[in-house]
Amino acid sequence: MYKPAAFVLLAVFMLSGPAIADITPERAERLEHMILQDCGSCHGLTRAGGLGKPLTRKALAGAAPEGLALIILDGVPGTAMPPWRPLLTEDEAMWIANYLLKEAK
Repeated sequence: MYKPAAFVLLAVFMLSGPAIADITPERAERLEHMILQDCGSCHGLTRAGGLGKPLTRKALAGAAPEGLALIILDGVPGTAMPPWRPLLTEDEAMWIANYLLKEAK
């Protein structure tokens, strides 16, 4: 089913690519720490899974960074995955999504 709002959000993420480069090295370091501590508390410190699903290369195979960023921002209703939108910008969520795809083991 076609969802205009989802399409618009996807387009915004795709067009925001250059802004992701504006994440400072200091902020990137804090985001990496957040991935280890906050994401790791549910997804496991090695991201192999726990309360949350694994964030490994195999588990993320074929995942689009835009989709992962939306999950990070809005959470997953009915699961333990909370929305991080109150704490992260869209650029930061996209940075995390790309980091996870690049760093997934």
